[in-house]
Amino acid sequence: MTDPASDDRSPSLRRASRRALLTGAGAAGIGLASAFSATAAPAPTVGPARPFAPRPSSQSSMIGVPFEPYDEVRVGIIGLGNRGMGMLPLFDAVPGVRITAIADVRRERVREASDRLAAEGSRRPREYSRGPDDYQRLAQADDVDFVYIATPWEEHYPQAAAALRGGKHVGIEPPIATELDELWSLVDISEEEGLHCLLMENCSYGRQELAMLKMAHEGLFGDITGGHGGYLHDLRDLLFSETYYYEQWRRRWHTQHNRAFYPMHGLAPIAAAMDVNRGDRMLTLQASSTPARGLADYRERNVDPDRAEVWDEEYVAGDRVTCMITTEQGRLIRAVHDVSTPRPYSRINTLAGSRGVLEDYPSRIYLEPEHGDHQWQDSQPYLDQHDHWLWQDIGDAAEDHGGHGGMDYVLVYRLMQCMRQGLVPDIDVYDSAAWCAAVPLSEASLDSGGPVEIPDFTRGQWEESRPGLDSERAPLLE
Repeated sequence: MTDPASDDRSPSLRRASRRALLTGAGAAGIGLASAFSATAAPAPTVGPARPFAPRPSSQSSMIGVPFEPYDEVRVGIIGLGNRGMGMLPLFDAVPGVRITAIADVRRERVREASDRLAAEGSRRPREYSRGPDDYQRLAQADDVDFVYIATPWEEHYPQAAAALRGGKHVGIEPPIATELDELWSLVDISEEEGLHCLLMENCSYGRQELAMLKMAHEGLFGDITGGHGGYLHDLRDLLFSETYYYEQWRRRWHTQHNRAFYPMHGLAPIAAAMDVNRGDRMLTLQASSTPARGLADYRERNVDPDRAEVWDEEYVAGDRVTCMITTEQGRLIRAVHDVSTPRPYSRINTLAGSRGVLEDYPSRIYLEPEHGDHQWQDSQPYLDQHDHWLWQDIGDAAEDHGGHGGMDYVLVYRLMQCMRQGLVPDIDVYDSAAWCAAVPLSEASLDSGGPVEIPDFTRGQWEESRPGLDSERAPLLE
């Protein structure tokens, strides 16, 4: 296969050759409030027990590989539920980006999305709503450069694999895949095709998280020794809603697995601040779990007894799953997932080192030698001083467009900026696989009662220092 870093063919020829490799990866999923039910998912190319494997000669590393520059980025969206519909106007708002294709099994959702775009003066996209496999036609379409996937977790892998085989760069809502063999398979396919496959981790672009990253890299905390991140979000009312999650897909996971379903929001910013895959790597994971009590208790007090299908469910997912992660450099990361108990929202966002600590929710800081008397100090002056250039440049637009305080827009803008200007993405397939590996590995650790090894998806390249979310300032898009 041609090395994408040295491939001098035109973008159209490269895309055509990639399409020729399409293997007909079947299947679909149920969209996030949309649906694609799996039928014949493409077989993963590797097995689950693979902590390290040499890169096959037919594949090339995607580390440091820039996007080919695009005058206009043509976006296809698979899944038009709560998340997909919320991201639709953000893609549409970025200069030089056009939504050309949309897919969902529910025709009314596709029509509604098309109407929304038309109401904003944008061209109507092609519509794919013939059934659960129709996303595959979008994956092979000639008028799509980037596919954004916002469907239920179990559908991310087959849809991402089909889009990559169809010659498209891919961005996926967390997690990019739910099983270890699927994560390895996406790494392999990305390397085979020379196309980027990445996690759309919006919290990595939060204003505080990016400022924390800069503070860490500028040495304010001294030598970083540990961090704590999490996803603590009371979702009980939404999990039992009859309409919010299409066919209530997300609650079903709590009846099937005991694992940390969604630790990336807290884990990813901490890992980035520690230069994971850029001088350090996550080495082992040990999980612990509380009993499963929250959902059953909520059901007892709030769910209509006539909903027989709900009352027949048995919940096996612990209310709180905690992952203790060690790194090659001896650091410790604690990642927590809890969506089943009453509590205020928090991602925790704590980073500690030999000279100080930053904690969030509420935000506060303590640094030496500036501070003393064991008293927390106001972190805002430090956050302002270390504001990331992205928020300096487009913060006003981000707040206007919204999306979790603006970080959704910053994520979309930055990714499209990288594509239009031919830059290396801040987050790559190796980051994405490493962060998402905590999902299946937490269950493996709980099953075994001990630590499990985290694969080195970079195949030894983690030791190389390279930019990530601390990228250099790029020109504004026009």
